[in-house]
Amino acid sequence: MHPPLTLHKHPMCAEIIEESQKCHIDHPVAKFFGECTDLKIKLDLCFRQEKALKRKANFEESKKLKERLQAYRKETAEQIAE
Repeated sequence: MHPPLTLHKHPMCAEIIEESQKCHIDHPVAKFFGECTDLKIKLDLCFRQEKALKRKANFEESKKLKERLQAYRKETAEQIAE
């Protein structure tokens, strides 16, 4: 199962999404017998890569936020100590 196939949410996979949608339109019955399976596999791999990039970016952002929070706590602890 994959997320909804909206192009604006998945710019990395837009080309594959369009190909997959076209395959489903061009082969309404054959899609049930594996006609579009190769595109689905490519799409799943693309979604995994996209998710990995987003996960990495979120992790980097959380590290920066954690560092800012620690600096803020240290600064307020020093002000209270004075």
